[in-house]
Amino acid sequence: MIIITTPMCEKILKFCQIDDYKVNKNPDLEEGELNILMSEKKSERMSLVLKLNTFNQIKESIEKVGKYSDNPKFLEDIDEKIANIFSNYKIANKWTDDNEKEEFKKFNSKIKVKVYSKFLEDIIKDMGFKIAINNDDTDFIVYPDYLDVDKIAKSEENKENQKNKLIEIPSHSNVSKDPIERTEYRYSLIEEKIQNSY
Repeated sequence: MIIITTPMCEKILKFCQIDDYKVNKNPDLEEGELNILMSEKKSERMSLVLKLNTFNQIKESIEKVGKYSDNPKFLEDIDEKIANIFSNYKIANKWTDDNEKEEFKKFNSKIKVKVYSKFLEDIIKDMGFKIAINNDDTDFIVYPDYLDVDKIAKSEENKENQKNKLIEIPSHSNVSKDPIERTEYRYSLIEEKIQNSY
């Protein structure tokens, strides 16, 4: 099978021990049989669509793509293999350990966060924060770097010191192509800003 992947998904194929593939930002431009791409991309070819915003989504993506591994035994002991992959990273382990994650989520559940993006909403929910419904109820505002910070601050002007509550998170074009590094960086930015405020 000829697999075409976008650059942001390539590392998942490497995790899955897939060596034979092509990389193209626009996979439909390459001759192939299966595209592997992010959920916001569109394709006319048979595709595996991945979400890579949270550690759990990365785990699910490895399981999904692992069916195409060049190693026929790749899916055997898959949980152990995924744990080994995460163990090579700095903070991924604490967010993939169920007990540690529950502790973080318990603390975070008291904090209300307004979110300005679908991919960031996945992260905020996974970290256990409460999604704020209206402006009066917001402890922090998380937004992607492609939005205008001044417009966001103005739209939230009914709260004092709004700038201190804004957390800018880099979008796909300004982060590592390694999904675990990317997720670690985003989680760290949110954690650091919130912890420094308490």
